[in-house]
Amino acid sequence: MSYANRKEMSSNKTAAIVVVALIHLVLGYALVTGLAYNVIKQAAEDLKTFDVAEEPPPPEEEPPPPEKQPDVPPPPQVAAPPPLVRTNITTPQIQTTPNPPPFVPVIRPAPPAPPAPPAPRIEPARARANLASYVSNDDYPSDALSREEQGVTGFRLDIGPDGRVTNCTITQSSGSRSLDSTTCRLMKSRARFTPASDSTGRKVADSVPGRIRWQIPE
Repeated sequence: MSYANRKEMSSNKTAAIVVVALIHLVLGYALVTGLAYNVIKQAAEDLKTFDVAEEPPPPEEEPPPPEKQPDVPPPPQVAAPPPLVRTNITTPQIQTTPNPPPFVPVIRPAPPAPPAPPAPRIEPARARANLASYVSNDDYPSDALSREEQGVTGFRLDIGPDGRVTNCTITQSSGSRSLDSTTCRLMKSRARFTPASDSTGRKVADSVPGRIRWQIPE
């Protein structure tokens, strides 16, 4: 027999031994697991057949009797309020006005102080001659003569501090414009006065009234 044949036979023998060992192992495992299952099953059946006497529960305690409530009189009957009656009430509209602008006072300058009153006159102005003496028949206006105009002319003369007539105002008309204008013209050009003076002796202005009668000469 050759060496190769011997080696092959040795390998087959080894394989056969391994297979036999595996078969024994599987059978042993099945035997062990089956036996254990039977033991556990038998123990469970024994537990089912073992009767355990249960202890009866303790008797229930009876509840205490309810306390007696004091007698309370029923509440008094209150009459129901009358039903509300709806009325159409219009709420008044309150008109609000805007705030007025702030008041700003208008400051006006004070009026100028009036001039001091003149000192009282002690001596009024006096004509140096009769006023009628300053007029003669030759002064009669020709147009008034032709219309035969005559009458009394009243006037007022303003006298300056120098004694001269500064103004003439007709206070009563004679009815003839020509006679009135001639009167003022003659008085302003001819009349002379002693001027008025105040309490200090100072010469002051004054006014003097007068009248002239115009009559057509015969």
